[in-house]
Amino acid sequence: MYSRVRHPLTAAAVAVLLTAPWLGIYLTGSSGGVETFTLVAISGVAILGASFMLAWGAETAEKDVPRAFAIAVLAVLAVAPEYAVDALYAWQAGANMGTERGVEAGNLAIANMTGANRILIGLGWSGIALFTVYRAGSSSDHAVVERPGFLRNRVELDRNLATEIAFLLAATAYAFFVPFGGGIGLTDTVVLVGLYLTYIAIIIRGDVDEHDEQVGIPAYFQSFSKAPRIATVLLLFSYSGAMIYTAVHPFAHGLEELGLALGIPPFFMIQWIAPLASESPELIVVAYLVNKARSTAGFNALISSKLNQWTLLIGTLAVVYSIAAGQVGTLSFDQKQAAEIWITAAQSFFAIGVLANFNISVREALVLLALFSSQVLIEFGVLQTVAEPRATELSILLLYAYTVVYLVVGTYLFVTRRGELRGIFTRTLANARDALPGGSEKPEHAD
Repeated sequence: MYSRVRHPLTAAAVAVLLTAPWLGIYLTGSSGGVETFTLVAISGVAILGASFMLAWGAETAEKDVPRAFAIAVLAVLAVAPEYAVDALYAWQAGANMGTERGVEAGNLAIANMTGANRILIGLGWSGIALFTVYRAGSSSDHAVVERPGFLRNRVELDRNLATEIAFLLAATAYAFFVPFGGGIGLTDTVVLVGLYLTYIAIIIRGDVDEHDEQVGIPAYFQSFSKAPRIATVLLLFSYSGAMIYTAVHPFAHGLEELGLALGIPPFFMIQWIAPLASESPELIVVAYLVNKARSTAGFNALISSKLNQWTLLIGTLAVVYSIAAGQVGTLSFDQKQAAEIWITAAQSFFAIGVLANFNISVREALVLLALFSSQVLIEFGVLQTVAEPRATELSILLLYAYTVVYLVVGTYLFVTRRGELRGIFTRTLANARDALPGGSEKPEHAD
């Protein structure tokens, strides 16, 4: 079967080779002697190779676990670098509690977290939607629906994504209240992490009998007997996760150095360039899935990534901070970061409104992209041309203005799509009941 064409392991070997230069540098501890641009290139290529292995592992795992759960694991591993970067700043804030350095680190933790979340929607959701529609011209992705009118072609999503959307909406609603507590505390940890664990408890009981017929490397690995197949999945997840985790820091730090050389402000680099680097594995994986005409699985991964970043990432910051401080504490932040949290929650609110009817059109994707990019570019212009403290004051006003825009448009979408919203919660409650002991053996889950 595999001998008539290039053997699937050939592609797997290529992916491993992409990670080899970085692995050699990491094991020998020689990264300090490598020129910045070269280090960025080598670590970036390693992330690319590891991202493909991560996707193959998730697709192979669909034969043994519910797809939604497999993709949730993929999402956690793909955004693990973002967790590591944020945890570093939260740790520094706790270790230097009460000092100027501690305050600065706390603000950087929030800035990095909000930047990562907004990138995932502003670039990730919109970019992948546009790429999906573009790829439909040369693929057999039936999720893309052509409609008459200007920019009205759209990507149809599986309605079994209701559970993910409902939990993301719940986390988004809670996030609006986080700044009123003066920081991120253990109460936020309990609520947000509790939401994510509840979500996992529901989707892990999904049906595993049916899965898409795979091709290439996932099909080859799925042909193994159960024990070797599971071992292969674990190897792919662990190796790719290790490569992404170790390579993303020098990749992000190298990008920061290159950006600083170009005159980009350090705080701006931490909020946007570093998260863009740490989000790259997730975006590569999703683009890979879309390229295989698996846009539903791709959007499932994007939504799952947003959910775990909007729950686990925020929730664990208070834990890391408290451990570093040696006492139970609250990761505090300034007015600017409170505004960043509000605009991030508002963007999430608007994006969920877009998906409430289980599709995203080219027009909606472009609006998501335009709102995100225009805010970042305008704020960058302010920081470059206006002196402090006026620059920060204008930045906060800009964030408030965009927050209002997101909320107004999002509210309009929820009002006009209230029937679909009721359906989302009805389906989610049914899935939750089925996940309880004595419930149905085959609850609905994301396909």
